[in-house]
Amino acid sequence: QVQLVESGGGLVQPGGSLRLSCQASGIILSINAMGWYRQAPGKERELVARITSGGITNAVDSVKGRFTISRDNAKNTVYLQMNSLTPEDTAVYYCNANIKTVRSGYITSGDNWGQGTQVTVSS
Repeated sequence: QVQLVESGGGLVQPGGSLRLSCQASGIILSINAMGWYRQAPGKERELVARITSGGITNAVDSVKGRFTISRDNAKNTVYLQMNSLTPEDTAVYYCNANIKTVRSGYITSGDNWGQGTQVTVSS
């Protein structure tokens, strides 16, 4: 069983910073792309940023220049450094990772999700 555990959310004032972490554990043969999504109240979940196993990144336009995604392959961990936060960044942030694992004796790949961590930007 593969698990993704997020940490680092919380309450921050506008203009502040937060760093989210997400560590994968379990039977992991390899991890392909990893990413962060967010879902604000009343809105659909959206991709925030994504990083491939080779370190190629992409991000939604609204966070470019403010958010940075990175990963530590040795620790099976992905990070999201968020700077210059605004109230519009308030949402539940979810970690996602495409992981190759062993399930019921078979090698399989698939998307896995964390439980989500709340980020609230407010004065």
